Amino acid sequence: MRPDLAIIADLINPGARVLDLGCGDGELLAHLQANKQVTGYGLEIDADNIATCITKGVNVVEQNLDLGLANFASASFDMVVMTETLQSVRYPDTLLLDMLRVGQECIVTFPNFGNWRCRTQLATHGIMPVSGHLPYNWFDTPNIRLCTFKDFEQLCRDKNMRIVERFVTDRDYRNGPLINRFPNFFGTIAFYHLSRSR
Repeated sequence: MRPDLAIIADLINPGARVLDLGCGDGELLAHLQANKQVTGYGLEIDADNIATCITKGVNVVEQNLDLGLANFASASFDMVVMTETLQSVRYPDTLLLDMLRVGQECIVTFPNFGNWRCRTQLATHGIMPVSGHLPYNWFDTPNIRLCTFKDFEQLCRDKNMRIVERFVTDRDYRNGPLINRFPNFFGTIAFYHLSRSR
């Protein structure tokens, strides 16, 4: 299992109702169904990924996330997951609120464009950053919403979303003392566990 999906799987309770946005080939849901007896759906737009989900026994719906989650009733899931997709949707703030409408809680992961490597490339070469984790040029990238961890946390405050837990890693999904002390500078990927404000 991919290391980032293993981190997410640890945050999900056995028997939970899970909605996985941009579920890819269904690896996370297949693992959760087999090992934690979860029920749920994946949303995916890629036809090949949808076919793979079906072969794995994952319930999947073809859906563009930019159209929102209006086809799901409020509070119909315990957990809504979105893995490294936030930066590629048109209205991330609206989608996050919709995730917390249909789910009691949500888990969101995304890359940090405030990482020191990105800052260094921009400062020293004057070009948009390209790295192993963000391997695209400015003109062909699917990442249309570039943000840092600080940007995201400000959005959570502005929209009344409560950060239950944050876990920050390097590009190999490892944690360390420098990342813990200066997450916005040294962190590459963040895992945010969110809920509605009390």
